[in-house]
Formats: sequence, structure tokens, C-alpha cells
Amino acid sequence: MRQFFRMLLLALVLLTVALISAVTAMQFAIHGREVAIPKLVGMSLPEAERALTDSGLQVVVERQFYSSDIAEGRIMTQVPVPGVKVRRGWAIRVAQSLGPQRVPIPDVTNESQRVAELTVRRRGLEIGSVAQLNLSEAPAGQVVSQSPPANASRVSLPKINLLVSDGAETEAYVMPSFIGQPLGRVTLALQEAGLKVGKVTVAPPAPPEGQPSPAPAETTAQPGAASMIVSQSVAPGRKITAGSAVDFEVR
Repeated sequence: MRQFFRMLLLALVLLTVALISAVTAMQFAIHGREVAIPKLVGMSLPEAERALTDSGLQVVVERQFYSSDIAEGRIMTQVPVPGVKVRRGWAIRVAQSLGPQRVPIPDVTNESQRVAELTVRRRGLEIGSVAQLNLSEAPAGQVVSQSPPANASRVSLPKINLLVSDGAETEAYVMPSFIGQPLGRVTLALQEAGLKVGKVTVAPPAPPEGQPSPAPAETTAQPGAASMIVSQSVAPGRKITAGSAVDFEVR
């Protein structure tokens, strides 16, 4: 019995040693692949890439800013900050200086969006965000505002944000059901709402039982105002914009 307990104790000791060795080896393997982030701020991009050659890290220019204090091409900020330990292959995101602002901000208001974008890019600038807004006083596609404004100085980013007119907002209606109503009354109701009656077809009489229904016959003249509507092309509850046409089938 004592021999059994001695063997069991020895096995537990060996197992504990093996677990400790495995954990130590795993920690060494994990931390052995880690490197400390160096300081890149103030370096040029080629200098930063050379500084990262042995560490297996990468540098990615995420943004560029105008700066009167930091020379053109130099790194202004970095993420992660120096000293942080990361795994090899990690990308360090940096912001790069464009030097002082030399390009005047053009005035692109009242231009079409396409012309404005061409003007901005010809100046060596970029288009930032483009917002759309329904405006009745400006035609669709016209630039009504920009940020930064024309001839602005001390801007930080080489980007111009545009506000573009989407034209007057089109009225929309919720389509009611006209089934069972006379065509004349429905025509007047649609005209008052700024809608139009489209194609009107006459529904054929119901076929004998077991026979297929014939196709509706298109009429060259409008059926009488008293004709009753049996179907409509826009289902009740659907949205329809002003100026749209609605087709009907009548009897």
C-alpha cells in the first residue's frame, strides 16, 4: 500500500512539473513574439519604416494634417504610443504633417457637385463628406455650402466638405383604396392630389365556370365616368409621389 502511495505521489509531482514547464514555455513563446513600440513622432516615413525593420512592425499613414510647427512629411502623432508592447506584425497608425497650408481654399458654392469635386481635386485637395438636403430654392445637384469656407486660413485638413441640394422635396401620399368607386370621382380626386390617371382597361365579364379568363381589353377612349373600378396598379397603403400615374381596371 505504501508503495502505491509513493508511486501516486511521484506521478503527481511529475505532472505538476510538466504543467509548470508547459505554462512557462507558453508564456515565453507569447512574450517572445512581443516587441515594444518605438517613438516615431518627428521621423519621416522612410525613417520610421527603417526603425521598424527589425521589430516586424508596420507603419500606416492614416491621416495628414497641415502644421506650421512640424516640417512637411514628419510624423505628428502615433497609435499605439511608444513603450506599449504588441505582437510582431502590428500596424502603427500615424498622422503625417503636410507642412503649412499653401493651397487656398476655392469657392465652389453654387457650382454643380461634379464641377466642385473637379475644382477641389485640381487644387490638390480632397473631398470630405458630402451631405444632401432638400431645398426648394436651389436646383438638385448644386453645392449650397462648404466647409471650410472659401479662402479660409489655418485649416487643419486638406479636405472640403460639401452640402448639396437635393431639390425640392417631392410630396408623397399614402394610396387609398378606390375599388368600387366610379372612375369620374377618382379622376378628380387624383388630379386634386397632383396625381394622374394612367392606363384604363375594361375588365372582361366573368367566364363560365371552368373556363380561363380572357385578357383585359385596352380601350383607346376613356370609359365613362360611371365605370366602377375593380382593381388599381398601386396597392392601398403604398406610398406614391406627386406626378405619378395610377392604372385602373373598370367594369
